[in-house]
Amino acid sequence: MLPFITRRLIQSGIVLIVVTFLSFLIMNLAPGNAMQTFINPRIPPAELAAAEKALGLDQPAPVQYFRWFRALLQGNLGYSIKNGQSVTSLILSRLGPTLLLMGSAFTFMFLLALILGVISAARPYSFLDYFSTGIAFAGISIPGFFFALTLIYVFAVKLHWFPTSGLQTYQQELSGLSLIIDRAMHLVLPVTVLTLTGVAELVRHVRSAVTEALSQDYVRTAKGKGVSEGNVLRKHALRNSWLPIITLIGVALPRFFSGSVIVEVIFAWPGMGRLLVDSVFARDYPVAMGINLFAAVLVLLGSLLADSLYAVADPRVKYE
Repeated sequence: MLPFITRRLIQSGIVLIVVTFLSFLIMNLAPGNAMQTFINPRIPPAELAAAEKALGLDQPAPVQYFRWFRALLQGNLGYSIKNGQSVTSLILSRLGPTLLLMGSAFTFMFLLALILGVISAARPYSFLDYFSTGIAFAGISIPGFFFALTLIYVFAVKLHWFPTSGLQTYQQELSGLSLIIDRAMHLVLPVTVLTLTGVAELVRHVRSAVTEALSQDYVRTAKGKGVSEGNVLRKHALRNSWLPIITLIGVALPRFFSGSVIVEVIFAWPGMGRLLVDSVFARDYPVAMGINLFAAVLVLLGSLLADSLYAVADPRVKYE
């Protein structure tokens, strides 16, 4: 296993270099630069050129990238052009709310997809099967932003059950249990959007994997020996369906981050997704590059985690 992980880490390093280089070039293809976004347009061109030279923005994009990459190797992600703050501190300040949102939604999505998928496979063409299929098609068909706006309008604006946006109610001094309840109320709507849009695809694959396992000879043999239906599902069908499910989980983990970008903007959630959108509109390249690097690492870690869990789920899988 260790040689396999070492090779994958080396491959991941090469992929990160390619991804960050292409991201940097794409961002620099847009006309203008960050200085032209913040500086008064009536400023003398000579002063603007001096400011761009001081920040290295007058250099070609490959030169700027290699300067950024050299600083990255020293553990420095640079500083925001917008406010001069360290990119690392900006990302860390937004990492907690994003992990809270993604972690909660991912947990609910996984449990819901597993439950609905197994029940649908065990009871094909039943009411629960049609119900889970309807949820899946609705989640795939309805855009996430439209679903989010609908929930805000119905449950926040009309019914006043949940807050419309934010991480907590800042107008009140909350602490202890009241703070936990308040944050949970703010989590309900964005977590619901991410959960239902994420479970839509996963539940169909879980159903397909379990259905295929239930049609195998070893399942029929277990039933013939008198093994209960619950044990057949848990110890035989579900256990032998983990490989495709693990693959989908590894892919869904980074996709959750991209989906949370839209949700964080709509719900004014103070996370990394909202910071990414603000940095792109402001042409704040160092911040955008730092978040892109984080997303790329998340994708590679999800793939590596899925491959590593194969050996845990199926002892027949060996890595050398």
